[in-house]
Amino acid sequence: MRSAYRIALMPGDGIGPEVIREAVKIGEAVLESIGIRVFFEEFPNGAEHYLRTGETLSEETLEKLKGFDAIFFGAVGDPRIKPGILEKGILLKLRSSLDLYVNLRPVKLLNGVESPLKGFGPGDIDFVVIRENTEDFYVDMGGRVDASCSRAFEFTVNTGGARGSKYRVEVDSSSGEAFQIGVISRKGAERIIKFSFEYAIKRGMRRITFVDKANVLTEAYGLWREIAEKIGEEYKNIVESEFMYVDAAALHMVLNPKRFKVIVAPNMFGDILTDLGAAIQGGLGFAPSGNINPDGTSMFEPVHGSAPDKAGKNIANPIASILTFSLMLEHLWSRYNDEHLLEASRIIEKAVENVLASGKFKTVDMGGNTKTNEMGDAILAEAKRLVHSGR
Repeated sequence: MRSAYRIALMPGDGIGPEVIREAVKIGEAVLESIGIRVFFEEFPNGAEHYLRTGETLSEETLEKLKGFDAIFFGAVGDPRIKPGILEKGILLKLRSSLDLYVNLRPVKLLNGVESPLKGFGPGDIDFVVIRENTEDFYVDMGGRVDASCSRAFEFTVNTGGARGSKYRVEVDSSSGEAFQIGVISRKGAERIIKFSFEYAIKRGMRRITFVDKANVLTEAYGLWREIAEKIGEEYKNIVESEFMYVDAAALHMVLNPKRFKVIVAPNMFGDILTDLGAAIQGGLGFAPSGNINPDGTSMFEPVHGSAPDKAGKNIANPIASILTFSLMLEHLWSRYNDEHLLEASRIIEKAVENVLASGKFKTVDMGGNTKTNEMGDAILAEAKRLVHSGR
C-alpha cells in the first residue's frame, strides 16, 4: 500500500477551475479523513498561459507530469483562441505522449436526475463504455487534392503504442477530393480488448458488448472483431461476450439500455456512443471520464468542456468533475491495490447520489438555482457524514 499519492491539477479554461475546485475540496477532505495523504500540484497550462507565453504544453512540463500518479484535468477551449490550438496542443498531446489508450466512460442515471428516456429510472441505466483512445480515424492521416491534380502523401503514425508505421497514398484526382484513413492495429486492438475483460472481471461484470461495423468496413473492423473473438475464448467461462453493429448499439442504448454492462468500441464509434450515453444519463453535467494508461500516468477529466458562456458565474454543475475525481481514485485502487482509495471513491459517489436524491439541490442545468459552490458544499457535508457514520 502506498503511503502518499501525487496528483497534478490542470484546471484549464472556462468553468474548468470552478468545477475542479469543488471536486478537490471534497476529494481531499475524504482522503484525509480516512488517512490517505495526497499532494496536489497545479499547472497553469490553458488559454491564459498560451496568450501570455505562446506555449501550449512544453516537453519539460510533459516530462514532469509523467512523474505524478494521475492528472486531474478541467477543460480547454477559449473563444479568443482559434479552435484546435489548445485542444491539440494540450489535450491530444497528453493522450498521445502518455499513451492513454483507454477512454473510460461510466454511464449511470442517478436518483434525482431525469433521463430523456421515458420509462427508465435509476438502476435501468448503469453501464460502462470503454473506448479505444488512440487509433481508428483519429490517427490524423488524411488530405485534400484539388481537381485535375496528382499528389503523393506520406505519413508516419503511432499504433498500439509502437512508433513509426509508415503509409504512402498517391491520389490522381479529376474532380477534387478529400480522404481520411482509419487504422486498427493488431496490438492496439489486443490491448484494449484485454483491458476490457480484466476490467469487467475485477468489477463483477459478466457481459461485454463489442461494437463495430464489420459488415461494411470489413478490413479494419473485421480485424477488430477477429481479435475480440480470439481473446474472448480465453475468458469465455468467466465473461460472456457479444457483437453488435454500432447502429444497432445506438438503437438499443435508447430502447433498452438495461441490456448493457460493458460496451467496448473503436475510437470513432466510442466517441459517438459515449455522448449518447451522457445524454441518457441526464446530460454532460453528470458524465465523468478517464483517459488511462494502465501502466503509466493517467488523466481524468469531466467531458462537458470549458463552457465559456457560464465561466465565472458560479452556475456550472460540478457533479461530473466530482464523479471524475471518484473515478480517478477507483483507477488508482486498481493500479496500486490500495483498498482505502476504493473506499474514498465509494464515499464520494454515495455522497453525490444522496445529495441528488434529496431533491434539495439542483444546479441551473437541472432546472434549479443551486450555485456551483453550494452543490460542492452539500456533497462535502454529506461525504463527511458518511465518513463519521461508517457509511
